[in-house]
Amino acid sequence: MSTQSTVNSRQLGLWMSTALVVGNMIGSGVFLLPASLAPYGGISLVGWLFTVLGAVCLALVFAKLSAWHPRAGGPYAYTRLGFGDFAAFWVAWGYWIAIWVGNAAIAIACVSYLGVFLPILKTNTLLSGGMAIALVWLFTWINCLGVKQAGITQLVTTLLKIVPLVAIAFLGIFWLQPSHFVPFNPSGQSAFSAVSAVAALTLWSFIGLESATVPANNVIEPTKTIPKATVLGTLVTAMIYVLGTIAVIGILPRATLAESGAPFADAAQSIWGNWAYYAVALGATISCAGALNGWTLLQGQIPMAAAQDDLFPKEFGQLSSRGVPTFSVVISSILITILLAFNYSGSKGLVEIFNFTILLATMTTLIPYVFCSIAEFIIFLQDPAHHGGQRRFRSSGVVAAIAFIYSVWAIYGSGAETVLYGFILLLLGIPVYVWLIKERQEKHNQQYLLGSDPGQSYETPSSP
Repeated sequence: MSTQSTVNSRQLGLWMSTALVVGNMIGSGVFLLPASLAPYGGISLVGWLFTVLGAVCLALVFAKLSAWHPRAGGPYAYTRLGFGDFAAFWVAWGYWIAIWVGNAAIAIACVSYLGVFLPILKTNTLLSGGMAIALVWLFTWINCLGVKQAGITQLVTTLLKIVPLVAIAFLGIFWLQPSHFVPFNPSGQSAFSAVSAVAALTLWSFIGLESATVPANNVIEPTKTIPKATVLGTLVTAMIYVLGTIAVIGILPRATLAESGAPFADAAQSIWGNWAYYAVALGATISCAGALNGWTLLQGQIPMAAAQDDLFPKEFGQLSSRGVPTFSVVISSILITILLAFNYSGSKGLVEIFNFTILLATMTTLIPYVFCSIAEFIIFLQDPAHHGGQRRFRSSGVVAAIAFIYSVWAIYGSGAETVLYGFILLLLGIPVYVWLIKERQEKHNQQYLLGSDPGQSYETPSSP
């Protein structure tokens, strides 16, 4: 590709990249999560603090990796640099699963807040399921129009979604009821188990902090823009999250909060009246829609990056005339549709469906986080001088170690059932990898028989 065409393909600057980070994190999670945290009461705030610490450390890990090697694919690309092909495939497979499972959760939350304006969605499961699926395909279509269109949509929805959150976070604290934080740990679990469970639930709200690293080929000055966008987006989001959760828990009684399908809107209604209820619900709906748009962009980018390295079926790497991996985006949306149809066909409540879905998505996302935290050490050891030397690496090495420990702990907090299902989904990727190796070996043999240079064998990971 020529230099000029490379420049033209880079359409995401600092603000769009930061909007991608903030927009993908501030989506469904924070708007519906207070209801999920209601059984844990005040101790959930302790879990939030641990999550913020872990999220900031993970953001710094991705900032460092993107400054060293700004490559499309984000977590997948860094894992491949550090661990080689199989680990990279496994991470791409797991991260891809996490994205489309997470998109199902975002669509569920979006429909939940749409229920404020269309009450029938709260009682008619078939209609609410159909609405969720329709939203998935709306943003599939938008993303197939091109990266720039998706980026503009993301910037606009991010700006709109922040307004109601900031209002609740910074003004709602004046209506706090201290009694709502007593007892401090009503869950019936030990403090460690309760904080661990909260950490796993709240981490869902930070999933996406690595978003700016994924479309690296479309980012302007990626070595500077991606690290700034990643850290800035994470810090802004963390502040809004913690203050907003404190406000909602303090405003709504625990029993009311646990049954709420729109906790931020209910909190706004209790202090400012009906107009605030509808205003916040509208902001939450826009927020979920923006997150769904951003994650739909990424659900095509991860398989595309892996396919271009022959670590995913080649169809996932094919680009449309608009430069979009349309096949990858569409296949992902088909899987989301199947998952939504399966969830809405059962008898589970909305919050219960949401909780299981976000825990499954979080667990499968944590695997790439674990690999990337350690990949920073491996990539540094491959060429210490190029990466700043031992002295400059000490502080970032400590941060990477904390990020690794936090990610493992959050997997524990996901619970045995979630880890089981997540691990099974990861294992299902192994036969796919074997099939890919078979295809690559056949291609290698054909090149050899034709007398061309076959290059590296499939057993040798590509050099950084």
